Amino acid sequence: MKINWGTGIVIAFIGFIGFIMYFVINMNTNKKYDTDLVTEDYYRQELEFQNDINKVANSKNLEKNIRYKKTDEGLIIEFPETLKAENITGKVFLYRPSNKQFDFETDISLSNHNLLIPDKRLLDGRWNIKVDWQYNRKSYLFKKEIVY
Repeated sequence: MKINWGTGIVIAFIGFIGFIMYFVINMNTNKKYDTDLVTEDYYRQELEFQNDINKVANSKNLEKNIRYKKTDEGLIIEFPETLKAENITGKVFLYRPSNKQFDFETDISLSNHNLLIPDKRLLDGRWNIKVDWQYNRKSYLFKKEIVY
């Protein structure tokens, strides 16, 4: 049986379309390739973006900004020692880009200038940390991508 060039082009198109359809169906049905939005209320947070810019600018005006370090107990977030720890309030949000089920938020309550996030709450890998805090009615923001 001879195949002319018209039949060959049709077979090539059908093969290419089948190849593309295989990958589209595979990507949509395989749980391995699930992706989530960064946050559920993305558009509301986008409207508050200027507030975040102002908070980051306030943080840059501090003598010392927030620092962090990994220890055996977990992740220690160190607040500036020039400020009174009792007057620092706010929240720490840790976002896991690979799986939103591991995201969590914790309130800041300090007795000294350190906040410990226990090791059992953090998996190895990439985290986005966001510390939204206030001191004497002035707001600050610290954002960092870390590898734990």
